[in-house]
Amino acid sequence: MPQQPSEQGQSPLPFLTVTGDTLVATAFRPHDREASTHRSPHNQTATTDTRRRHRTPYHRLFAQPGARAFTLGNLIARLPMGMFSVSAVIMIAGSRGSYALAGAVTATGLAATALVAPWTARLVDRYGQARAAVPATAFALLGDIALVLCVHYGAPDWTLFAAYAATATTPNMGGMSRARWAHLFKGDPAAIHTANSFEQAADELCFMLGPVFAVFLCAAFFPEAGTLVGDVLMMTGVLIFAAQRSTEPPPQRRTEKSEKSQSQSQSKSQPKSPVRAPGMPPLLLGFLAMGAVFGSMEVVTIAFADAQGHKSAAGAVLALQAAGSCVAGLLYGALKPAGPAERRYPLCVAAMTVLMTLPLLAASLTGSLLALAGALLVAGMATAPTMVTGMTLVQHRTPEGRLNEGMTLAVTGILGGIACGSATGGWVVEHLSTTAGYGVPVAAAALALAISAAGAARRAVRRQVVRRQAVRR
Repeated sequence: MPQQPSEQGQSPLPFLTVTGDTLVATAFRPHDREASTHRSPHNQTATTDTRRRHRTPYHRLFAQPGARAFTLGNLIARLPMGMFSVSAVIMIAGSRGSYALAGAVTATGLAATALVAPWTARLVDRYGQARAAVPATAFALLGDIALVLCVHYGAPDWTLFAAYAATATTPNMGGMSRARWAHLFKGDPAAIHTANSFEQAADELCFMLGPVFAVFLCAAFFPEAGTLVGDVLMMTGVLIFAAQRSTEPPPQRRTEKSEKSQSQSQSKSQPKSPVRAPGMPPLLLGFLAMGAVFGSMEVVTIAFADAQGHKSAAGAVLALQAAGSCVAGLLYGALKPAGPAERRYPLCVAAMTVLMTLPLLAASLTGSLLALAGALLVAGMATAPTMVTGMTLVQHRTPEGRLNEGMTLAVTGILGGIACGSATGGWVVEHLSTTAGYGVPVAAAALALAISAAGAARRAVRRQVVRRQAVRR
């Protein structure tokens, strides 16, 4: 018996019949043409709607399911990063009457973070962000609470150092957020570039608003208010961030057998630590030099504003530098970068070195705080593109499964550079002049440029050697 064609909207079946001793099969598809004519405008409309929704790369970024939720938690948790140091200085100096003690305590916490942060990141990579970040944050907050109690009840000075050192387990929220973007947009360099640009702009925004918010809380309420509010915000943000499990990168768990096999393969092809990955050492040294730029610029600007009789305006002047970097980061993320990151990175560092001369010229030629503010605004515009490109290289060169650790090492380098830059800038200001102090960030930027240029030259020589060997073969 002949088989009837399928109903419209279903996959068509062939029409089968027998003619003599021959089986004839014929497919009827007139409705397919109708469906295609009906579907074509719909597809065009859907494509147009998608393009309208994704007017900029950032629209496409946050159209990803779960992206807005984990970004909200990350921003809430990241804001206190710009509050804790300022709050600790105000709290300790107000209670003990010593800025030297306050600075030493915060420097100890910074040094402890530089040592502990890579280990915390390694736990995050191995056990997952939610399982590792929440207890690490809780332990760090216990250190903050202990610091508040020691200051409030007049405990010995050594307890302040011990309590603030315990906050070193604070997880690198920016690194974990970048790891999520890299997981969500794996194999999409354009989207990852936009995500890194957004994260850098978020860093600048938090370090621009955090100190202002901390000073307001400590002045309007009581000296411990900045630290306590920062603790609440951080724990809340980490819990919101950790609750978004759908966007979390899978943990890289290791058994004894896998560790033995990995150690054997790593000894031949892959390094055990991101520090020894190809191209990482000069990159981390460059981050150390760039951290010295940031640390020295902050100390020298505060000293310059104080010398001009406007110490209270130092925060606003430094905020302009962060604002310039924030805007530049967002614009840089909206643009499609030309060429690979390895070529763009030395150019970005060179631009930062040139623009860092503007504050030195403004301070030495005009001596005006207003002119300095404008110079810092322009100089800050080179910071975000340089950091975004550098973080992209970190992601490329970090071994698979160690991304949080690799990015935390970069942040550790920056923190170490900030400490060195702060000390060097303070020494130059005290022994020479505030104007001469602006030579420190210029020298640090030039050092970062020399490191990046040397690394680029070394890679070029290595490529030429490989090409010659290939030609000989």
